[in-house]
Amino acid sequence: MRLALHQQWLDLQQRLVRRGELPAVALSLRVPGTGTLWYGTLADAEPAETALGQAFPDAADHAVVYRARPDVGAIIQGAGSYGPLVAPFGACMPVLFDEQARHLGRMAAGVSDASRVPEALVGGGNVLLLADRPLCLGTTASRAALNAELFEKCAKAYTLAQATGATLTRLPWWVVLIATRRLARDQRNAALAFASGELPAESRGY
Repeated sequence: MRLALHQQWLDLQQRLVRRGELPAVALSLRVPGTGTLWYGTLADAEPAETALGQAFPDAADHAVVYRARPDVGAIIQGAGSYGPLVAPFGACMPVLFDEQARHLGRMAAGVSDASRVPEALVGGGNVLLLADRPLCLGTTASRAALNAELFEKCAKAYTLAQATGATLTRLPWWVVLIATRRLARDQRNAALAFASGELPAESRGY
């Protein structure tokens, strides 16, 4: 299992590097069945392992997320150019696209420090601005990468529309309801897998 997880780490790190993300972008993975996480930046050759209950300072924000959300298996912090620009517009983006509703869920208002993260994530959303830096979550490393890319795409459309005064059309409530129910199902399955000491299955379909 650790070999598979290590490959996920390398794949995620290389994917972010190819996207042109800055070396300071941080990422982490939950290690199933151990009560630990792997943490590092794009500049690190290998991740460092630390306990969820008493993580070293750099990984503390990530440990808070893993403790609050048993479905989360991977976190990317600080990626993207447009994501941080959501901050001046209330640090919260409405649900505008069906893919956004399905994989990111409802975005909570941004928070200034990690002590408020558990409350902000209680609704099951997979993206949050922490001190104006995006935290993108996923059940797996691949899903976290896709969620980070999706958030960047949505944030670009949203911030450009807000800056130019364009009219925003939100999704119908019933579309959001169906999509978020499917997201919640994936999250329940992931939490069960982690509780059993296993890596969750990839979520690929709508």
